Amino acid sequence: MSRGRFYNPQFDLFLPTIVDLKFRDQKDTMERPFFSLSKSKRMKPIEYVNETDGIFVTVQPHQDFGMATIWDADILIWAASVLCDMKNRGTNDIPRELKFQPHDLLKAIGRSTGGRDYSQLRDSLERLKTTVVTTNMRVKRGQKTTMFSWIDQWDDLIDAQTKESKGVTLTVSDWFYRGVTEDGGVLSIDPAYFSITGGRERWLYRVARKHAGGNGANGFAISMPVLFDKSGAEGTYRRFKFEILKIIQHNDLPGFSLAVVPSETEGEPLVHMVKREYVGEGGHQEWKPPSKQSLRPRPVQPVRPDRNRRRSATAQPYHPDIIGANHREHPQ
Repeated sequence: MSRGRFYNPQFDLFLPTIVDLKFRDQKDTMERPFFSLSKSKRMKPIEYVNETDGIFVTVQPHQDFGMATIWDADILIWAASVLCDMKNRGTNDIPRELKFQPHDLLKAIGRSTGGRDYSQLRDSLERLKTTVVTTNMRVKRGQKTTMFSWIDQWDDLIDAQTKESKGVTLTVSDWFYRGVTEDGGVLSIDPAYFSITGGRERWLYRVARKHAGGNGANGFAISMPVLFDKSGAEGTYRRFKFEILKIIQHNDLPGFSLAVVPSETEGEPLVHMVKREYVGEGGHQEWKPPSKQSLRPRPVQPVRPDRNRRRSATAQPYHPDIIGANHREHPQ
C-alpha cells in the first residue's frame, strides 16, 4: 500500500530541486567495479587492478549489511543530480548534507512508495554508509590512496505518534562530492535507466553512456575479458560471457545498441556499443546469434600468440582494453 507524503517545512525547502530533476551520474563510478551487480547479499570483496594505468579499486562489504549494490547507487545518482542542480542555479557553498522526504526520492528514482519500499530505502542507506572503498582514483595531492564510504552519515527523523518518517538527512562522502561538483565530473543519463531491472544491464548502460555517448557512429568497443574484469561480477568468466551475450541478443538498453564483433587479435569477441541513432552506420549492425547453440557457455580456450608470425604492414595496433580510445564524453 502506498504511503502518503509527510509535510515538513524544514525539509520541503528542498522541493524545487526535486521537481523535473535532470539526472546526472558521477562518471568515475560508471565503468569501474564499485558496486555489487546482484541483489543478494554479497560478502566477497571486489579487488580490481588495471595493469595498464595502475588504477585499483577495492570494495569491502560489511559483515552485517553486505556490499552496496548498483540499485543502492540510484540514491547517489539522485544526490549527484541535486548537487548539479544547485551548481547550475549558482548556489553558493553547495552542501554535502542533503535533506529530503523519502516519498520524493522514491518517486524520483522510479520506485513505489509502500512500506516495503521505505524499509528497502533505509537498507540501501545503511549499505552505502558501511561499504568501504579504497582506491587511487582522484586522490588528494600528497596522497597515494583514499578510503571512504559513499555516505558519511544519514539520519531519519521519525514522528513520535505515527512512527513515520518526517524527513531524511544524508551526507555524501568528500570523494563523491568532489567528483560531482568539479567541472566535467558528471554525465547525463536517461531517466529510463531506473526501469532497467538487471544488474549487468544497468552496469552495461553506464559503460555505454560513458564511452559511446559522445563518440558518434564509431561507438565504443571493449573485449569481453576486459569487460568481465571491470564489472567486478561474481562467478566465472564463462557464465558472465553467456549472460552478456543474452543481453546483447535482447538489445534493449535505453538509447544504446549492442553488438558482438570478432577480434582480429584475440579468440574472444568484442562488445560494440553505439547510440541507437547511429545503428547501421560505422559498421555497427544489430547482432543476432547464429543459433541457440552459440549462447551455451563453453570452456574458454587460451590463445597463444605465434611469435614467429610477423605483423602485417597494414595491421593496426590493438589495445586490449578499448577500441575508439579517443572517444569524447559529453557531460550534458
